[in-house]
Amino acid sequence: MSALVKPQFAAVLRGHPGVDEVVEFRGLGDALGKIRAGGYTHLLDLHATGRSWLIRTLSGVPHQAVYKKDALARRLFVAFGRGSPALQRHTVDRYLEALSAWEVPPAQAVLSPADWGASGRLSTAKNVLVLQTSFLGDSLLTLPLLRRLKEGLPGARVSVLTLPKNADVFRGAAWVDEVLLDDKRGRHGGPLGAWRMARELRERGFDLAVIPHRSLRSALVARLAGIPRRVGFSSSAGRFLLTDVVPFSWLAHDLERNLALAAPLGAAAGASQGEARYVTPPAPSAELTRRLEEAGLKTGDRLVGVHPGSAWNTKRWLPERFAELCRRLKSEGLKPVLVGGPGDAELGAAIARASGAADLIGRTDLADLSALMGRLSLFVTNDSGPMHLAAGAGVPVVALFGATTRELGFFPYGPKHRVVEASLACRPCGLHGARECPEGHFLCMRLLTVDQVHAACREVLA
Repeated sequence: MSALVKPQFAAVLRGHPGVDEVVEFRGLGDALGKIRAGGYTHLLDLHATGRSWLIRTLSGVPHQAVYKKDALARRLFVAFGRGSPALQRHTVDRYLEALSAWEVPPAQAVLSPADWGASGRLSTAKNVLVLQTSFLGDSLLTLPLLRRLKEGLPGARVSVLTLPKNADVFRGAAWVDEVLLDDKRGRHGGPLGAWRMARELRERGFDLAVIPHRSLRSALVARLAGIPRRVGFSSSAGRFLLTDVVPFSWLAHDLERNLALAAPLGAAAGASQGEARYVTPPAPSAELTRRLEEAGLKTGDRLVGVHPGSAWNTKRWLPERFAELCRRLKSEGLKPVLVGGPGDAELGAAIARASGAADLIGRTDLADLSALMGRLSLFVTNDSGPMHLAAGAGVPVVALFGATTRELGFFPYGPKHRVVEASLACRPCGLHGARECPEGHFLCMRLLTVDQVHAACREVLA
């Protein structure tokens, strides 16, 4: 089987066990000449553009199939924010569906991690650095990539460069050998900070850098550190500093986008069924156990985690509605537990007074929050980092989306979770949200009723 791709993307497919030959696209005439000379019997068009239609038409290949691109739905969403059911489907699923024209069941087209891990065709890297110095949620969604790298590169040492505040995400993970800190507010800050960071990394002799963080600084640090192979996204601000560029799509979940970074190393990019679980809650500390007991929470209670805060105001559901939801959950025999950072302490206290929920906001660090996930039957949250922690630990999640949308790729990953959101033309109003509603009405959250959220909770609990 041959694959026709643009030269800058050829590295993504080279070495893949399902591809015998990578043919670089050097122009329409050149491509047609190579196709005709190859004597192909089947042609699968995964681009679905005017140019690919012309190639199909003039190629003379007898059996052809084309994937459904839903280009109009995508353009309407980007230009006007108009959603469509078509955008809920992953691009990989649409690719596999195209094979039905040749009576190939989609399930038979998936290559499992075990298949590519045993193929012996992965990168030979022995000292790998993954650079992820973004938010908590981004860090959590990097864990499946680390697992795939560790499993696919037997014997390789895998290190992570991250911010001090996110270090606990990676410490203790079975797929991480060492956690390195990028202290942007300390010794690695300022105009020469990237150079200082790179100098420290150079001494460690990394031979591969995988960079899910799409910043110029991350790519620059890897380049200055002298790491010979640097894999990152096509949308990275430091793309020109990378040796391998992977296409970035807003239509995929961020977890799956990160997994795609393993493709240039010979790995299958898709997620397997078990990919949704990537956090193992530790045993609660004695201090956390004491706090739970003080809050009247006993072993055997059905606990519901409630996270009412967010770094962005437009991603916060209304406090009085969180309080009403907590009262309803309590009436059904559940025990709501409020969690969040110290900056949400006042918010948590108000909700606790109005609902009787246990208030642990500002009283749990990341390790405690991870341990608490092992006790929860449900997690109700705004779009936030703890949302991904709960989903990664296998806790059913009900997520409330206001300023952001599912289509940006940061919804709770896995089939058991639910996203509650309103259909509005002004959504999304930004990638991360905003301090205040640009339209002044905040309907994205005001339209989400307690009845809707409560119904979603009962659905996932059932």
